[in-house]
Amino acid sequence: MSEKNSGAFRTSIGGQALIEGILMRGPKKQAIVVRDQDGKLVEKVEELRFIKDRYPILGVPLIRGTVNFLDSMVNGVKALMYSAEFYPEEEASEPSKFEQWLEKRLSSKKMESLVVTLAVVLGVGMSVFLFMVLPTLLTGGILYFFPSFPLWGRNLVEGVLKVAIFLLYLILCSRQKDIYRVFQYHGAEHKTIFCYEAGLPLTVENVRAQPRHHPRCGTSFLFVVIAVSIIFSSVFFGIWPMTNPWLRTVVHLALLPLVVGVTYEFNRWVGRYVQESRLAKILTAPGMWMQNFTTNEPDEGMMECAIRSLELVLPDEKGQDEW
Repeated sequence: MSEKNSGAFRTSIGGQALIEGILMRGPKKQAIVVRDQDGKLVEKVEELRFIKDRYPILGVPLIRGTVNFLDSMVNGVKALMYSAEFYPEEEASEPSKFEQWLEKRLSSKKMESLVVTLAVVLGVGMSVFLFMVLPTLLTGGILYFFPSFPLWGRNLVEGVLKVAIFLLYLILCSRQKDIYRVFQYHGAEHKTIFCYEAGLPLTVENVRAQPRHHPRCGTSFLFVVIAVSIIFSSVFFGIWPMTNPWLRTVVHLALLPLVVGVTYEFNRWVGRYVQESRLAKILTAPGMWMQNFTTNEPDEGMMECAIRSLELVLPDEKGQDEW
């Protein structure tokens, strides 16, 4: 399918690849479809509750970006844990004394909440460390031996390191055998959404013909977060010069909610105008290219899984999911 056709309609429905399955999130429902070890599709549909409905201020532009990002992280971790239950480890190890102690004192629901919270904290923490803190500390260590290095050069080196570490991380992940199939499901998710946006019947044949790189992908979102953080930090340190790597790290962390908020609004604009605007296409090109490492061509069963997941979250009235 041509790129022009893919822009016929833009949906707000988005998804996430899981372990042998796909999560799709629509305007009112989210669906998880997993192919179990017997080859059957197992479906789980939930009604969505939005925190912005209780606290409208959390839906305000710039603020809603961070809120939606954290909400997506929590839902994504829960969905991954659910899909992993269908493929338990062959040799389950005995629970440790600490795990036994937790099981005695916490209900299964509280235990799940604790695990999800820890997973989200660790996931966000690792991302912040790898793509923001580490480049800053490395730059400080390298330029310690060049005290007269100009500030603009320091900002440039730090920015290059951020992009390089992110790219290396994607390449290493893409080479893991266990991750390869997840990235195939990721490709199936993109292709299915493209097929729906083009107004074509949701069949395996139609889905197979679609591109696997989507402008509203999470990979592109993370790249834009890094790009925006480089711009913001360069402006900030241009006005208030700082060379101490620890102080620069604190500033990066303080700017992070604003960076995520701006990135979210940027992605909303891109999602709406990427087919009509040459500027939007240029700005999304690097993130689209990086999807070469996070999406693979899916097989027929994966596309069937993605199609079913999307069908379960389609709105009752046409247009309710328009971007």
